Amino acid sequence: MAAEGKALARVGDKVLFVPFAAPGDVVDVKVKRSRRNYMEGEIRGIQRLSPARTDPVCQHFGLCGGCKWQHVPYEAQLTFKGQQVRDSLQRIGKVRLDEVEVLPIMAAPETTFYRNKLEYTFSNRRWMTPEEIATGEEIADTDVLGFHIPGLFDKVLDIEKCWLQASPSNEIRLGVKALAKKHALSFYDLRANRGLLRNLVIRNTAGGQVMVILVFGEDDQEGIERMMQSVHEAFPQADSLSWILNEKANSSIADLEVHHYKGRECLEEQMENLVFRIGPKTFYQTNSVQACALYSLVRDFAALEGHETLYDLYSGAGTIACYLADKARQVVGIEYVQEAVEDAGKNAALNRISNVRFVAGDMARVFNEELMEAMGRPEVIITDPPRAGMHPDVIGQIIRSGAGRIVYVSCNPATQARDIELLSNSYRLEKSRAVDMFPHTHHVENVVLLRKS
Repeated sequence: MAAEGKALARVGDKVLFVPFAAPGDVVDVKVKRSRRNYMEGEIRGIQRLSPARTDPVCQHFGLCGGCKWQHVPYEAQLTFKGQQVRDSLQRIGKVRLDEVEVLPIMAAPETTFYRNKLEYTFSNRRWMTPEEIATGEEIADTDVLGFHIPGLFDKVLDIEKCWLQASPSNEIRLGVKALAKKHALSFYDLRANRGLLRNLVIRNTAGGQVMVILVFGEDDQEGIERMMQSVHEAFPQADSLSWILNEKANSSIADLEVHHYKGRECLEEQMENLVFRIGPKTFYQTNSVQACALYSLVRDFAALEGHETLYDLYSGAGTIACYLADKARQVVGIEYVQEAVEDAGKNAALNRISNVRFVAGDMARVFNEELMEAMGRPEVIITDPPRAGMHPDVIGQIIRSGAGRIVYVSCNPATQARDIELLSNSYRLEKSRAVDMFPHTHHVENVVLLRKS
């Protein structure tokens, strides 16, 4: 297995990448793209299946861009993910693994229905399978509610059952689509950027609370009210119901107003003895159960004794900061999204945590000497940056901070390894452990402990 979850073969002096294949498959491949050193292709025929395969559970496997590894047994998935982390540390981070304690990957206790948030797209252009096209029959109803076909912005796959989110997620999605058809409301045209119904977001908690958010593409108040009231009547079990108007060309809702319609404004997620507020736009780890395991690992690596000043970089809604607050003297969280900082303050207040401070602003500018003079210099730093990793200025400031330990949480082992190499003159890598947050995908979180040289 190789980057992005694709299988890898060698053909002459070129590498061939093939999605939805498994090591040991013998397949006919049509080459779709050829470059100087590599090719990309797709399976067109199967001669012999690998013994390292299993039957995918989902009927949409191979079309939906989500669970690309459902055909690979879970134990093999864990092996591939662990190897991905080790390869990144060695090749990109220039790390000698014989000098590092590499702990076994932490498996997910559940491999289906583990997500607490899904976003679906309404579209008036249903993706047609090759079999449907071959019949030559015209499909009258092309309205769909599902997931985008990978690489095709204007094509959406209609989803009958998704195995990622627990009930009543599937029931709500199917019911919302039926209500939209009943009221003859327009599904979004992704090419023309028009249509009333644009997105459906469903959030839930481990305790069973459910939030439904509808995103509308046009300011049709009569249509919006008719749809919202119908959803409220059809799904009284939804604890929270809201809507958002998005008339922009892009689908991002981060900068848009949320209109609360019925029920609670926020859900509440329990993690050990803490409670976190989950609003329509709140960032929260998508796998609630594994989030607790991940934060527990961070706590173990940080090894706080109670007297330390802890900095939490890219602190989001303050979950890690609050989780570790009782183990430190004080915690300083830094996050560039103002709304997330406000959520972090509310989470601290909800849990009666008084030794945390949250600061909003661009990390490369806010995390500086002036801040450390005001807040105190960190003895331990937790950093959980986006996939792109840390800005070089942030890495430089970490080094100048003099922190004794860094716990680096990453959803991208490649950029994490790059940053570890940049830190290597001042910090040595001591421990590493991967955590599987997303079964049946190639994505993996990795947590490392770096100690000042």
